[in-house]
Amino acid sequence: MDPTAPELIYPAWPAPTGVCAVSTTRHGGISASPFHSLNLGLHTGDDPEAVHHNRHLLRHHLALPQDPCWLEQKHGIHVVEAGQYQTPPAADAVVAFAPGPACVVMTADCLPVLFCDSAGSRVGAAHAGWRGLANGVLEATVQALDCPPGELLAWLGPCIGADAFEVGDEVRQTFLQQAPATRQAFVPSPTGRWLADLQQLARHRLTACGVARITAEPACTFRDRHRFYSYRRDGRCGRMASLIWLAGSGISPPRDARRGTGPSPD
Repeated sequence: MDPTAPELIYPAWPAPTGVCAVSTTRHGGISASPFHSLNLGLHTGDDPEAVHHNRHLLRHHLALPQDPCWLEQKHGIHVVEAGQYQTPPAADAVVAFAPGPACVVMTADCLPVLFCDSAGSRVGAAHAGWRGLANGVLEATVQALDCPPGELLAWLGPCIGADAFEVGDEVRQTFLQQAPATRQAFVPSPTGRWLADLQQLARHRLTACGVARITAEPACTFRDRHRFYSYRRDGRCGRMASLIWLAGSGISPPRDARRGTGPSPD
């Protein structure tokens, strides 16, 4: 087995044929410690040549004819359309309406959210940390996908888990002021702060705007040091990527692999 081959997670969701989606782990690639080994973030302090090589490995492994639509993520709510820019724009979500460049967001504790519609005609990816969630990045992405929300499917990717994401009362109050029902996403921490459930907060936002078919990956980036980078745990670390694209712009993962974590496609 090639040690530089990306190890991938395949969303276990009922996406229609023609929608392809993966999320990377930290395995594969060539980055040295502390970024070992599939670091895809150029802003982390890693050797840029190693990051570019890792991105090339991922693109080659997925048989994508062009680079994914990398973003300069700012914890905001700006959404762009894939293939409409030459250099990475300042944005935290990207959508596509035809085969072409893959939509991609990077994370290392924040929540990646992938979208598609039931007809397999549009896809999107959003980077959702607590700031992005509170500001409306998911709602902005749903709007940009330009179809009835009830036709959308959403997959919540690996992120920091509910028993590890400690926040201050100001974060909790930000969400409670917007929607009192989100109090269920916060439990008291032994330190006197709060433990926040990013995936539950995302579910609430999506459901409120009409997206009902939501699937979640249970892995915790903070607890699973072996498979994931975690900014909260390590500080200086690499970034994973979650990608989604429409068939015609790369290989389609085998149907059995779509049921969850599994071996990478040949």
